[in-house]
Amino acid sequence: MDIDFVITWVDMNDPKWQADFAKFSGNKDNTKNGVSEARFRDYGLLKYWFRGVEKFAPWVRRIHFVSSGQIPEWLNTDNPKIHIVDHKDFIPGQFLPTYNSVVIERYIYNIPGLAEHFVYFNDDFYIINHIGPDRFFRNGLPCDIAAFLYNPSWSQWYRRIKNNINIINRHFDKKEVMARDHDKWFDKSYGSKARWNRLLRHYGKFITLRTPHNAQPFLKTTFEEVWNAAGKELTETSANRFRALSDYTPELFRTWQICKGNFEPYNTYQDTKMFPLMIRPKQAVQAIYNQSYSLICLNDNVHIRNYTQVMENIRSAFEHILPEKSDFEH
Repeated sequence: MDIDFVITWVDMNDPKWQADFAKFSGNKDNTKNGVSEARFRDYGLLKYWFRGVEKFAPWVRRIHFVSSGQIPEWLNTDNPKIHIVDHKDFIPGQFLPTYNSVVIERYIYNIPGLAEHFVYFNDDFYIINHIGPDRFFRNGLPCDIAAFLYNPSWSQWYRRIKNNINIINRHFDKKEVMARDHDKWFDKSYGSKARWNRLLRHYGKFITLRTPHNAQPFLKTTFEEVWNAAGKELTETSANRFRALSDYTPELFRTWQICKGNFEPYNTYQDTKMFPLMIRPKQAVQAIYNQSYSLICLNDNVHIRNYTQVMENIRSAFEHILPEKSDFEH
């Protein structure tokens, strides 16, 4: 089974990108979530993502490196595993340029040559220990956790996830889905993470699923199915150059995949960890040094104190476990 990786990246120091961003953002308040610097800035750690892939996941067939035409100077684009992908290669031109990650993500299934089985990475997800293809796919299906999370939050992100759930409830009957795939929804590996499954099993509608901040395995056909079912909504909201409350997030595709039963139960929390660098920078550094997990997420924030030092500490930790240049570097 061929498995590809897809990673999205942006270099906010690129003068052309800065000029276009300023033009289309309309000088919006940079501290707001949709246009925050933390959404776009580059840690300078990308080479360690490639080193981690080469050392810990050498089985990957191809890496689709997605940007708005930007390529790091050090990246060896002659490496046969790298496919450089520009936004214009897979996103309809009327929606470009876009600075809305959820718009980019909904079109990735259109990347030329993308395998049916692929794993989607944001550029803040890193592989820091050996990981096999069966971490992402088993029996030809993505590994995932089907567990509800009751979260009466009114955050902007939650509002967008509610948009997803409205589509899910239009196309799936919750009781039928949970009865059909009972063993997948109540897999013992989930442990306490599935407590809301038991409490809400008789409730008639889907609510938000747990969303591990994680490298996410997908079937390309999942995207085709969702587009066939909700193409109107996805097309209309593709005009949102920046994040908006009307957005549909990648969780729509993941949740659809789970509701179709196209997944194998796996508690993704057991080998994955997200570290908000605003509050847990020391823990993040220690996790890298100790290789405590297979996958980590280094979550940026504009309010990180001593940002330069935090990034240098993280860089040193990566250098400790991945000191050798990869074949992805010149």
